[in-house]
Amino acid sequence: MIDIQNRLLTYGSDIWHFRDDMNRVTTRSRNSYRGEYRSFEYITPRIRVTPRDLERTRLTRPASVHFICSPTRALQIISEIQEIEGWNPTTIFEPIPDRCIPEELPSLKVVLPHIAILSPNAEEALSLLSLPLVVTKPAIENAALEFLKMGVGKENGGSVIIRSGALGAYVMTSDMKGQWIDAFWSSAENIDKVVDVTGAGNSFLGGLAAGLSIANGNIYEATLYASVSASFTVQQLGLPYLTVGSDGVEEWNKDSPRRRLEVLRQRHDREIENKNH
Repeated sequence: MIDIQNRLLTYGSDIWHFRDDMNRVTTRSRNSYRGEYRSFEYITPRIRVTPRDLERTRLTRPASVHFICSPTRALQIISEIQEIEGWNPTTIFEPIPDRCIPEELPSLKVVLPHIAILSPNAEEALSLLSLPLVVTKPAIENAALEFLKMGVGKENGGSVIIRSGALGAYVMTSDMKGQWIDAFWSSAENIDKVVDVTGAGNSFLGGLAAGLSIANGNIYEATLYASVSASFTVQQLGLPYLTVGSDGVEEWNKDSPRRRLEVLRQRHDREIENKNH
């Protein structure tokens, strides 16, 4: 684990808070892939992180909080956030895969009014709604609409983002208007760039949180940042590589995030322009 910690520190020490405890081991899990089927299981006891754990650390009271858990656990996290006076973060809820089943839908409905953004992946969204597990754009658009009808966010002001692999991500806001944002590696000639999708969802939603801050809350613009973030994670087994040039400019996997962002933004703008003609 020291090797992994040292690798993380190459990204900058100010973005991490390590909770050292010699009496326990770090939570570990196993992802298994068989074709398009993915299974996930914990192989050590889970160590939960709560909003209270962030108090009196450099990560105290962040502007956004992303949590992946069951709906019941999500309510507990939201309750803890509400107990901390003066903290009103953007809450991004990713239902944990093994709870994305129809039986969990009633619990999810209880959570939805208390979160800002709901973001399952395509298969998870369809499973929760008892819909056929055939991932197409019309199916995903319909699923997003169904979630929004249940009431996402305070006064129904929340959004749904369904992460759909090579199809991209579908974003629908409280006005019931939706947009597709491409995956960065979406074309057939770039398929070899996708090596391992483990962690892509977490990277996507971390990029989304950063994008919301940079783009002053514009969720469509923030989703461009999210797609670029995920594009670096899927290029290799494990973590992407950060280098800093003599001019101080960061590159990830020998490429510029700003360049990718601009490429994706221009692609998105062209698609919108073509639809309007």
